[in-house]
Amino acid sequence: MKQIIFPDNVNDQIGGKAQALASLQNTSLPIPAWFVVAPSSFWLSLSSIQALVFATTEEEIQAAISELQPPEYLRREITQALQILSQNGEAVAVRSSAMDEDGAEHSFAGQLESFLFVSPNEVIERIVDVWRSGFSTRILAYRHEHNLRFLPAPPAVLIQRMINADAAGVAFGADPITGQRNVAIVSAVNGIGAALVSGECDADTFHVNREGEIIARKLAGNSPALSDSQIKEIAKLVRACNQHFNRPQDIEWAIENGQIWLLQSRPITTLKNLADPDGALNLWDNSNIAESYGGVTTPLTFSFARRAYEEVYRQFCRLMLVPNATIQQHDQTFKHMLGLIRGRVFYNLLNWYRVLAMLPGFKINRRFMEQMMGVKEGLPESLLAEIEGVGKGEKLRDSLNLLITIGGLIKNHFILPKTIAAFYTRLNDALQDANPALHEMRADELSAYYRRIEAQLLKRWDAPLINDFFAMIFYGALRSLVEKWCGNKDGNLQNNLLCGEGDIISAEPARRIQVMAEGIKNNPEFIEALCQDSIENINSHLAEFSIFNSQLSTYLQKFGDRCLDELKLESPTLNDDPLMLFRSIGQLAKRLPDTVPGAVTTGFPSPPNASRLAAQQQIKTIFSAHPLRRVIFNWVLRNARARVRDRENLRFERTRLFGRARRLFIEIGKRFYADNLLNEPRDIFYLEVEEILGFIVGAATTTNLQALVAVRKIEFEQHRQANAPADRFETRGIIHQGNQFQSIKTASVSTIGDTRQGLGCCPGIVRGKVKVITDPRHVVIHSGEILVAERTDPGWIMLFPAAAAVLVERGSLLSHAAIVAREIGIPAIVSIAGITQWLKDGDEIEMDGSSGIVRKIAATGTVPRAVASVTYA
Repeated sequence: MKQIIFPDNVNDQIGGKAQALASLQNTSLPIPAWFVVAPSSFWLSLSSIQALVFATTEEEIQAAISELQPPEYLRREITQALQILSQNGEAVAVRSSAMDEDGAEHSFAGQLESFLFVSPNEVIERIVDVWRSGFSTRILAYRHEHNLRFLPAPPAVLIQRMINADAAGVAFGADPITGQRNVAIVSAVNGIGAALVSGECDADTFHVNREGEIIARKLAGNSPALSDSQIKEIAKLVRACNQHFNRPQDIEWAIENGQIWLLQSRPITTLKNLADPDGALNLWDNSNIAESYGGVTTPLTFSFARRAYEEVYRQFCRLMLVPNATIQQHDQTFKHMLGLIRGRVFYNLLNWYRVLAMLPGFKINRRFMEQMMGVKEGLPESLLAEIEGVGKGEKLRDSLNLLITIGGLIKNHFILPKTIAAFYTRLNDALQDANPALHEMRADELSAYYRRIEAQLLKRWDAPLINDFFAMIFYGALRSLVEKWCGNKDGNLQNNLLCGEGDIISAEPARRIQVMAEGIKNNPEFIEALCQDSIENINSHLAEFSIFNSQLSTYLQKFGDRCLDELKLESPTLNDDPLMLFRSIGQLAKRLPDTVPGAVTTGFPSPPNASRLAAQQQIKTIFSAHPLRRVIFNWVLRNARARVRDRENLRFERTRLFGRARRLFIEIGKRFYADNLLNEPRDIFYLEVEEILGFIVGAATTTNLQALVAVRKIEFEQHRQANAPADRFETRGIIHQGNQFQSIKTASVSTIGDTRQGLGCCPGIVRGKVKVITDPRHVVIHSGEILVAERTDPGWIMLFPAAAAVLVERGSLLSHAAIVAREIGIPAIVSIAGITQWLKDGDEIEMDGSSGIVRKIAATGTVPRAVASVTYA
């Protein structure tokens, strides 16, 4: 093996610096002549190789290298190479070139020795010094800190013609501090650059943009070390290195007699953790989407949901007669309504605003949408100004398009009842067979079935979309009129007017649970079995209670697809595991002798519509002298009630569709498992929709499904173990590169203080102990306890009848928890920041469902109160 290696005879053992120079050697870039002493020379110079190889401490390492002496034939080779490089005895630079030095992962910058202005007769001594520096205390500490193996590899040693510089320095092909990829940074000092690299002196610093313009200057002295033309040339030099290595570089350069020389080039190692601040801005918010997609969500669910959102909102704009040219112009907006960040679903909020900006009345509708989505903060004015220009062009054409869209809005409002009726007909037709023989179908038949449902429903989701939009409008309009005309600022009057509407299907499970509990309240043994026993034992008792069994079967037939996280296809449904339903019925039956679910009251509670009747009487009095206002107000109120009711009911139809899709994909998973394509049927959830269907029809790009699933399982388990992203954050550029997903506001929620303020949803003053629930699957709510949760979804409805009241950290006045609580008359407050950190199990509180105020009376461990008291407004 050759010990002296020249640029035209490199190998993979010469370390980072020399490898980089060798790679650049065939370019036109100006590099001083050099050669490198191979690392194998180090081993030839040891007195005992074994002493070093088996060293386990720093002391043993230092003893093993204490007698380093290059053999005579190696000295001759080095001398011969120096005669070629330094024909007239010119000084050289002697630098390390270690295998893991100046790499993309670890730089070891400044930790190995370099020697400048070395005369040829001193080179061998300096080579030995460089070798020893590769085993120094700081090197060993660095390796330990970065989990590298204990014994370093010996460095190669780079011998390079010394540049007697008039000016020298470093340059970066990107900003290593801010992460800006479009800015080159040039740092310079007069003379050689050693003092700059070692940090002994300050340098002139210049920022150069990609157009070659110097955009910032910072001088260390009175006059710059470089002319503008030299600054631009060095910026071009570092960018040429960027291009050659396909990644931003950190170079050392020097100028001698007007000639710019490239001395070194290494990757910038800090950029992997830095997003580019000049990259495209995205704003992410999980608001009330966490109600549907809480926690980590599998690839199958996300790909299904993302496709659904894309199709339905594109369709919505067509229904609103937004010009096709505008819709096509914003194709990417529709494709990216949602994002998956660390396995969790987020609104891509700017795209939601962009879609809304295509419709008339953006400024007004924007605020309504924020209320519906539970968005606590609006957009900065600078972003609003940009988004308001979406789809805007020539003034006359825009005015005409606006009139057409308004016309579409009015038309859709008046035909909405017919649209909803037609939607139900289409949905029932597509899902008419409640129990299709999916288990008998082949995989290709299941795929075709899914495509039919997609064509019939996902691409024709008109009624829920239009109704949601009008719910947003009328709910917001009602809120505005209540504030302006009725002088009610806290939303209490509006809530009372909307409660007790009836015919809301989401309240039906709670009522059915109450009926089933009533039917068994005189059977304590069966009640105890529901509360304590296994599914198998409970099922063995069902035949003894025919009425209960019939009620249960009817419940599961209608609501069996409802479950916790019911829009996540991977979620087990009540049909899969009804244990939570059994527990809910049993716990409620235990306390039925109490007058209302979970509480001893100060008086029998009024029915849910009592507050509604009182509110209507208040409105009648307010508008007694304003007949025109009364007509307008009642029209808005009537429409708000209808749209909110239909919004919740149509969301249940979404559950039916998702339930059918879940069953289809589970069956496909079984087919793939049977054919040894997956290790287990539920692995199907780690594949995306098009990957699954594409595999069946021959359009998949990856056919090793087991390997693909294995990779994703590892990654998604890491997501589960990692800290969840903030509820709202910004990203720049590439979403999953360098962005930390941290809140743009650093203030944390205080756990100090006796009161909290949220949004009152259903009136009633409740005093009692709290039950803070993170996982409702096996929770028991005792008599009088107040349910406290970060969020809820329709699967939580089974816990509502047993609770004295409900407090939810997230959500809006139109979230599922708010609507159901109003409908069944349970005092409730949503959007209480930090409530799950502020309260602990057993804390005693008083909450007012009208004002939204929660007051802590006693913390856990103080003298308990025996019961909760409930006063209904």
